[in-house]
Parts: sequence; structure tokens; C-alpha cells
Amino acid sequence: MTRLCILAAVYAGLLIGGPRSVVAESSTPTDATKRVPPFSKRDLKPVSREELDASIKRGVEFLVKSQNLTGSWGSARKTKGLNIYAPVPSTHEAFRAAVTAMCIEALIETGAADDDAAAKSALAKGEAWLLSNLPNVRRSDPSAIYNVWTHAYGIAALVQMHRRAESSRQKQIEELITGQIKFLERFESVNGGWGYYDFRVGSQRPASSSTSFVNATVLIALHEAKQIGIAVPSKLVERTVDSLQRQRKPDNTYLYADTFRWRTMTPINRAGGSLGRSQACNLALRLWGDKTITTEVLVEWLDRLVARNEWLSFGRKRPVPHESWFQVAGYFYYYGHYYAALCANQLDAERGRTAKDKLAAIIVPLQETDGSWWDFPLYDYHQAYGTAFALMTLTHCRQRIPAK
Repeated sequence: MTRLCILAAVYAGLLIGGPRSVVAESSTPTDATKRVPPFSKRDLKPVSREELDASIKRGVEFLVKSQNLTGSWGSARKTKGLNIYAPVPSTHEAFRAAVTAMCIEALIETGAADDDAAAKSALAKGEAWLLSNLPNVRRSDPSAIYNVWTHAYGIAALVQMHRRAESSRQKQIEELITGQIKFLERFESVNGGWGYYDFRVGSQRPASSSTSFVNATVLIALHEAKQIGIAVPSKLVERTVDSLQRQRKPDNTYLYADTFRWRTMTPINRAGGSLGRSQACNLALRLWGDKTITTEVLVEWLDRLVARNEWLSFGRKRPVPHESWFQVAGYFYYYGHYYAALCANQLDAERGRTAKDKLAAIIVPLQETDGSWWDFPLYDYHQAYGTAFALMTLTHCRQRIPAK
């Protein structure tokens, strides 16, 4: 397939659109309880603590058995008739490093490596691979900048590694995090923020269209780095926040990317299309001091995610990006639920517990027979990243929330 055909296929849903919604969405803020039923009212079969623990255990076992001999996770195998644009070799180096970072974070957050010898060994091999390979990840070519995902999730994993490392190793990790931040500065768009494609100019400094959920992912990772004492450039944060705010609509629906500023009611830019990214975007702005992202805003979007989960679920496992209702792509699914769990951490004990119970009730039944979770066929990366997202989501769901 030629490059042109691949790009046309990848952007088919985004530019021309998949099925159009039959539901009218308002872009005017209203009381969430008048628009959707509260998540506390949705009838979902509760998941017991025993079921939750068993699901997490099976997911960890999948990660352990699916790890590459090198210590990494994922590969360029399992191709299909339609593959996303992926110039070699750097695309797959970026994918593999990002997915490996996510698996490392999942093994740490679940606590599996603390009392399971196999998980402990897998974590040690994964950490060694990441420390060796992460500094070498670059963009594939001027048009594909997938490495921004790697830098973001690399930082998130390194922060978790730092928290459990001995002081002698912490210095190495801190230097590596600082290096990843420098890469983010280097590959920042001229308009602020990050996109993962640049088909405009192909310049040394990307002219990519900033993408809302990439900005959110990076901002959350940078905030985590700041919590362990890493110096985060204030101007970098300021430009990214400004970029994200430009893509924010009055009801906290977020545009897919900055290029949609003049097409705000395209299906992907409506509330149904934003279900998988508003969680991350709201959280990113809140963490960096936006007082308008109140607890009520977080609750409203948790309401939306739970009550209207099918709009996001319709895209799950579809092989063509953006072909579903509201132009939703499959890879929004576990991403959206993971950041929803982080949003639930921001709530008071009662509402946070209710939200997490609902999220667990959604995620646990979707586990595959081999212990994995996946939402979009992406070479041989999808089961690893889907499982990592699901494990981190469920780990937050089983944590007790302190009363505020």
C-alpha cells in the first residue's frame, strides 16, 4: 500500500467522518444531572474485591508471559491489511519504548513485583531495557512524531521507578527524566503543545497541529515529575496549557486538535467524540491550577463517561481509526477510563468510591480469556498497552480514598 493510501485510510474517519450521531449535543454548559443520569444511578453489576484482585492478577500474568526476551513489550509483528502510518524504524522504537514504559508503570502500581517473583523479574528486565533505550528514541521522520508519546509515558514510568529506587539510582533516573523533558521542548509545535503528525512543512521544529489529548498526557506526566522535585520549565507548561485552553469548549468538550478550531461541531469535536479525552484534559488543567475545572466538572464528565459509555465502546476493536459514531477511534477506550480513574482520585471519598466502583464494573468484564485487554489492533502493541491501562485503572479503583 502506498503512503498516500495509508494516510487516506488513517484519516478517513477524521476528515470525512464515520457514522453521524443521531443525538443532538449542546455546547452550552448546563447542570449535568439534567443532561445525563448520574453515574451513581447507572445499573452496573458490582465487582467484588475478590473479583477485582483476581482480574488484576490475571492481567499481571499476561504482561509477564508476553514480555519480549529483551525486556521490552510489543513489536512490529501482527500486521493487517490496514496499518497506521508508521515510518521505520523509529516509529516502532517509539511505540515499543512507550508501551514498555506503560507496562513498567502498571507492574509497579499494582504492587505485583513486591510479592511475585515472576513479576519482580519482569519489572527488573523492563526497567533495565527502558533505562538503556529510552534516551535513543527520536521522531521517525519530519512527518511522524510518535516519540512525544514515548517521552510522556517514559517520564510517568520513571517517576514510579524513582519512588521505589535506592538513592544512588535515583540520580540516574532524574537525569533521564530531565533529558525526556528536553526532548519534549525540542519537538514542541511552533504553536505550543504537541501533535504526532506534521504534514505541513517538515521543519526541524515541528509545525504540527497541537492535539488536545497529547497535551493533556504530557502535562499530567510533567506534573508527576514535579512532585519528585524535577525542574519543569514554566514556559513550556504555560504554552501547553494555552494550547489546551484554545481547544476547550464551554462544556469541557475538547477539540481533537487545534486544526478543528473552525469546525467545532464536527462529530469528533462534540461531547460524544470527546468522551475518551475530556477526562485527561480536565485533569491536566486542574493539576496545573485552572480553578474553573471544579469537582463538579469532573463529576459531570464521569457521569457522561459511565452513562454514555456505549458511544465510546462502539469504536472498541474496530480496525479502522475514527470509523465509529462520533468518529471515535478504538484507542480512546482504555486511555479514557484510565484518566477517569485519576479524576476520581480528585473527588471526595463517597463520590470517588462510587465512580471507581462503576469504572471497575465496566473494565473487569472486558478482560480477554488470556488475561489481556485491548481496544485497537496496533501491530503487536495493543494487548500490552491495553492491559497496562486496564491494570492501572483497576489499581486506582481498589485503592481507598481518604476523606477530605
